[in-house]
Amino acid sequence: MILNPATPVALLAILRASDVRPNFPPCLANNFYGIFGQQSVFKISDSACLELLPISVDDGSVVPLFLPDDGPQQLFWIQESAIDNSLRTPEYEAEVANFTDWLVLEERITYPDGQAILFEGGKPATASLVYRTANSGVVAVADQGAADILSTRLPRFWKALPIPASPVSYLPVPDTAIERVRDILVSLRFDALVAGIVNGISVEQMHKDIRYLTNEDGTSGIASRHSFHHGSRIAAKWLKTQFEDAGAACSFMPFLEGFAPNIICRYDAKTESSDTVLISGHYDSRGSFGLERAPGGNDDGSGTISILNIARRIKQTGITFRTNVELVVFAGEEQGLLGSKAYAKELRMRGANIVLMVQADMLAYHVPDEPPQLGLARFIGTPEVTQLVANISAIYSPELTVGFTVVCCSDHQSFHEQGYPATHLFERAGPIADPMYHNSGDLSDRPGYDLNQVRSICKVQFATLLHAAGFDLPEGVNLEDLEELD
Repeated sequence: MILNPATPVALLAILRASDVRPNFPPCLANNFYGIFGQQSVFKISDSACLELLPISVDDGSVVPLFLPDDGPQQLFWIQESAIDNSLRTPEYEAEVANFTDWLVLEERITYPDGQAILFEGGKPATASLVYRTANSGVVAVADQGAADILSTRLPRFWKALPIPASPVSYLPVPDTAIERVRDILVSLRFDALVAGIVNGISVEQMHKDIRYLTNEDGTSGIASRHSFHHGSRIAAKWLKTQFEDAGAACSFMPFLEGFAPNIICRYDAKTESSDTVLISGHYDSRGSFGLERAPGGNDDGSGTISILNIARRIKQTGITFRTNVELVVFAGEEQGLLGSKAYAKELRMRGANIVLMVQADMLAYHVPDEPPQLGLARFIGTPEVTQLVANISAIYSPELTVGFTVVCCSDHQSFHEQGYPATHLFERAGPIADPMYHNSGDLSDRPGYDLNQVRSICKVQFATLLHAAGFDLPEGVNLEDLEELD
């Protein structure tokens, strides 16, 4: 631990997310503000609390927090995504250097307890740098206007995420939920019916779906699926209709004014069950700063078409489930997992029993000369769910090379924070390498966009759903009939 000596109004404790455990002392557990990057953030009043931590928790920082009554009150976590060195071009490094210089310029920022004008023009807005590392930091801002301007100054692979004004629930995944996943792991075997179902996923249909969502086919008119853009509403209506045509019962879930809604689609269990298996992606997108166009072909059009084509195959095969199933596509992911945070919190308040949750986010980019891959969450999520997905990949999509990725953080984090078993599926066992990440050129018709890889990962997500939820074919339908449907 690094403790900066001072007499602050509070201490901001920043610990590795993987170090947050069920037996944490109440002085931390009751002052948990969420996971950002791969760090858990706490706001405490007394450094003596840290003496109660296990000895193994030693890779963190504790910094004094100065927030005067008439100064900045909103905290934002700023974070660089985990990117491959191939994306660290001289132009990008210059962006980062200019941003860092601007942020820590002595006459703008006085650390630790001074306030300075970060933005000029119009009504001045004050801000202070609270915490900084090479690829992350915490900034306090005075108002939403200052926050918006801060966001526009971020380098292309950085995000600004709001830290809540008050503590959030600290809910580690309970042992009983983990044991349920372990039971599925132990019983996992190759199932010819599962293989027959998932092998029917159609690349041709995926191609049609993604070209509609990106408007590459010229029919949708969707210039952007940014959560604030009217194109996201066109996409939402189209997706809801497609899911409903596939037999799901769907609804819009508004969660914040101005944002596109979540789309929640459900297949009720054939017999009475309180359990739910949830798979998801996010349909909102982000483009290049200053440009309206945000096609989101990979991020996360690829995850969205994966979920949609699972629904299409459910309809085609006529299968029913023994456990409730939800297929969900979230909005507000690019602004800090806002849609999924709202839904996961609602499910927790309802006492919903989520057996497991699997998020698909960025499945399509295939680095030249690398094998097709599946990257699994290394730090944030439930290891048992991650292992289940890895085992299922080996059975049903052996063409994928499976490994860990340090890329974070997608909508599975929202469920992880609410104590639900969850994991994330990604396109690469390594950092982000897609040169069109968060770019207005994120289309499907470009080198490296691989729908066969999307299909392979979709099969894994679908097979996980089938094994976890249990299913039945219509009476009289057998494996040979499934093969005739393809």
